[in-house]
Amino acid sequence: MDKQNAQMDAPHPGTNFPAAYHPQYPPAAFQGPPGHTGYPGFGYPHPQGAYPGTQAGYPGPQADYSVSPPGYSGAGPVGFPVQHQPVYNQPGGPAGVPWMPAPPPPSGCPPGLEYLSQIDQILIHQQVELLEVLTGFETNNKYEIKNSLGQRIYFAVEDNDFCTRNCCGADRPFTMRILDLMGQEVITLQRPLKCTSCCCPCCLQEIEIHAPPGVPVGYVVQNWHPCLPKLTIQNERREDVLKIIGPCLVCSCCADIDFEIKSLDEENTVGKISKQWTGFVREAFTDADNFGIQFPLDLDVKMKAVMLGACFLIDFMFFERSGQGEQRAGVW
Repeated sequence: MDKQNAQMDAPHPGTNFPAAYHPQYPPAAFQGPPGHTGYPGFGYPHPQGAYPGTQAGYPGPQADYSVSPPGYSGAGPVGFPVQHQPVYNQPGGPAGVPWMPAPPPPSGCPPGLEYLSQIDQILIHQQVELLEVLTGFETNNKYEIKNSLGQRIYFAVEDNDFCTRNCCGADRPFTMRILDLMGQEVITLQRPLKCTSCCCPCCLQEIEIHAPPGVPVGYVVQNWHPCLPKLTIQNERREDVLKIIGPCLVCSCCADIDFEIKSLDEENTVGKISKQWTGFVREAFTDADNFGIQFPLDLDVKMKAVMLGACFLIDFMFFERSGQGEQRAGVW
């Protein structure tokens, strides 16, 4: 009996309290997440019925972490998201990048394209694949798609097999799947295998854009020209809507390369697709590129999605290295 009483009076593991001391508040080592009402077994109320418990990834208390003084409004433990700026993690993408809040969808907007209704600029950042840099084997491309504030809108992943990537190189057909913050596929880009030489004008490049998957919203087709890269943006009925015209020499040093988006008569410029200079090291040793797309704010969201497909087609046509490590400098 005396042995049991001695065990009951012994200090609790992990604390420095005397044997006979009984704290009147939960020590820092036993405090839960903000909003938690207590834990059973310590004389405090049980969690509410709707409380889901400790979430996976919630950082536990540190050994030397002490209780903050009253009125302190610090950032909290390391890894805990700051309030009013939620962070969502997308499988396959880097953690800690904020997502753009979902705006109310406009009337007739395909699901998932409501993010494009309130922006006039898109930034596309291709991720550097370490395995590709070290081995030289082509891997599936991955891209972050952001707004001008740096908030992620979508995450794009190439869906291709090893043989197609490494045998066909930059000319390969591909399916690009564009996902939203919930991991749902909202846009699908399909590029068939086509000719890349302007000597064969009957089988030029094109890409098909679906939003949602299985529902075509537009096409981007290459137009034959002996010197200039020219593309036509078409709607879901294959009707020409806009033109894209690039420079005669598609290469640069310390400068951006602009592909202008023009009206059908090529008189008015309504936007542009820019391949951004990323620095000598990245340009020389990787094929990971950054792009920017500018278009009118009131442009139809379907055409904005088609311009997104045009950007990926331009990337593969002119800036994705071939199997020999070469990059095209023009339509030839």
